[in-house]
This record gives sequence, structure tokens and C-alpha cells, in this order.
Amino acid sequence: MKKSIAAVCAVFMCAALFMSCGGKKNEKLVYWSMWNEAEPQGKVIAEAAREFEKETGIKIDVNFNGREIRKTLQPALDAGESIDLFDEDIERVAKSWGKYLLPLDSFIDKSYPTTGGKAYKDVVNTLLLSVVRDLGDGTVKNIPYQPSAFVTLYNKDLFAKAGIASVPATWDEMLDACAKLKAIGVYGITVDDAYMAALFGYCMDRLVGKDATLAMVKNNDFTGPQVLEFGKIWENMAKKGYIIPKAASNIFPAGQVEDIATGKAAMYLNGTWLPNEIKGNAPDMNWGEFAWPAIAPTGDGTEANNFGAQSFGINKNSKHAEEAFRFIVYMTTGKWDEKLASESIGIPVANDSEWPMQLADAKVIVDSTTKRFPYACGMEDSPDINARIKENFAKLIVGTHTAQSFADAMTK
Repeated sequence: MKKSIAAVCAVFMCAALFMSCGGKKNEKLVYWSMWNEAEPQGKVIAEAAREFEKETGIKIDVNFNGREIRKTLQPALDAGESIDLFDEDIERVAKSWGKYLLPLDSFIDKSYPTTGGKAYKDVVNTLLLSVVRDLGDGTVKNIPYQPSAFVTLYNKDLFAKAGIASVPATWDEMLDACAKLKAIGVYGITVDDAYMAALFGYCMDRLVGKDATLAMVKNNDFTGPQVLEFGKIWENMAKKGYIIPKAASNIFPAGQVEDIATGKAAMYLNGTWLPNEIKGNAPDMNWGEFAWPAIAPTGDGTEANNFGAQSFGINKNSKHAEEAFRFIVYMTTGKWDEKLASESIGIPVANDSEWPMQLADAKVIVDSTTKRFPYACGMEDSPDINARIKENFAKLIVGTHTAQSFADAMTK
């Protein structure tokens, strides 16, 4: 009984604190979301919006746009449609829709009912806040949530069966792991068309570093020796039978559904969203993660990774910015941050939130990442470059290309 009374009091205190900080009852916020209502993220957001209204009296009108938001949001904003809050990828919100965003530096300096007396900026992931500050030219204009990291996801049970005692940190160790997996009838790694460019970009980073890799895209220059070296590495992987041959023709999501979920392949360079995407196909998978191995001393090591997030943005024309930010705090700290991570097998954004057990190893990677590069290290920024990688890497896997002919084709 005492716990029930305390819980009721906590709700009223939260509401009272909210109102004292500027919340207004009977307001309605219009929120456009990138999620579909049936997705785990959509379900949690819908539930949180209902609870937020009960606690504060402020209704959240959630419009679940799905990924179509990439086509529908900007025309709606240009037309002056009433939209207070929206979400999408951290870089897309900042770069594509930056001119519509309200600066939020003054908001993150304040404390809120779920921040334990600390400023909001001190209770959430500082690396991601620095990312959005950089994207906003020194100003925080969007707030990260549901972070993700691009890591090597692997089947721990297959590693144990193959006698692999520790995860690879170097390419020689990667080759040794693949050889042991082959000995038990398992391919070391798979990929499909959706992630070939990301694999290429990661390897370029490990060969020549972040800046040189991004310069390759900016200048559309693939004449460097690192491209031939990549060809040699993966020509060898294919010849030795370490990459599943069908990877050449895998169309997303074939790699994860047909190769990883079935145990035909043990590793996949992919996002931390993978366990959620195939939980229906592999509900009992014993997941592990490690950073893509170091390859050459001229490149980056395991301290460099792609680490991103979805993010919230507040329309600069919103008349309810205070209320919108309080809903952001509600979603990114405490109960709802943890529930979103749990239900979607994703990464929480608050520092004290619990990570899903499937991503326990990924936390170590994220915590030790000191250098961040963009998704695919830029290799998907150009449709032409992305298509060139996919076409020629597929040929390399099946032996139509040698390392040299791969490198030659990439310069055309």
C-alpha cells in the first residue's frame, strides 16, 4: 500500500514539476515520426505519449510516417503545416532539415524531473551530443535517441564450437577465426547488397584512415593502392571459402535471414539493430559483437567506428517548444529510454540506462570509441560510388574479378 501511495505521489510530483517548468495543460503537440506504428519503436512511442498526456495533460498527436517521412516532411514544413516535433537519422535531421530546426542549447543546460537534479546534457551520451553540435556548426539543434553502432556481430555459440577463444582484433586473427569456422563447416562472414558499401568503407578506414577514405568519396578518386589491397584481401577471403559465395547475389535481407539466422555464416559487419531485425528468425541467437579488426598501421584501429542514432528535432516555428522538449526528455531518460532499448533490442541514450543483454559487448565498443566516422565512411553518399562498389565486389566474391581487375573497375 505504501508503494502504491508513493507511486501516485511521484506521478503528481512529476506533473507538478513539469508545470512549474513551463508546461501548459490542454496543449497538443504534433509529432511526425519515422517509425511505423507496428514496429517496436512505434509501439513504445505511442504508449509513452499516452502516459505523458496522463501525467501532464499535454496530448501528443503522433503521426507515424514510416520511412516515407524522408519524402513527406519537408513539403509539409515548407507549406507551414503545424508540426512541433519530428525524428529521423541524426545526420539527416541535421543536414537535410537543419534550416527548420530550433537551437536547443538553452534546453539541454536545464534539469528536468527525470534527470536527478543534473543538467540534461550531463545525463545522456556525450559523444552523441558532440556529434550533433558538430553537425549544427557549434549549436545543438537535434537530440539523439536510440543510438546505434556499426560493429561485427557474431554467433557466440559457433565461435565456441570452432574453438575461437577471443574475438579478432587484427586481420591475421580474423583469418585464423575464419579458418577455424571453416573447419566446422561454417562460413566466416556474409554480406548483402545493402551493406557492401559499408564493408568497403570500413576496410578503407582500416587501410588508410578516416580522412583519406572520406577524400576518396569527395574527389571520386579510387586510384590509390588501398583499393587494390582491398581486392587482394577479399580475393583471398573468397578463394579460401571464408565468405559465403551466395553473398555475391544476396539481396537484403538475405544475408541476415538466410545466412546468419540459420547458422551458415558466423559474422556480419552490420548495425546493432540486427538482433532486433531477425529476432523472429533467430530468437535464441547467442549474440556477440566486436569492432572491425585493424588491418594496416596506416589506417585506423578498433578505436574508430561509425556510431550514430536517430534524433529528435523541434520545428523553429513551433509554439510549444518547451513542451516538445519535455517530451524529448521523457523519451530519452528513465523508464521510456530503457523500455525503448529493451523492446527494440537497441542502445539506450541515457548514461544510467540498462543495455539489452544481446548488445552487452557493443557497449564496450561504444565506450572505447574515440574516433567517429559517418555511415559507411561516406561510401553511400554518392549513388554512383555505392553502385560501383556493389557491382564489382559481387564479382570479386565469385571470382569474375581478380584483385587487379576489381581495382581497375573501381577507377572507371
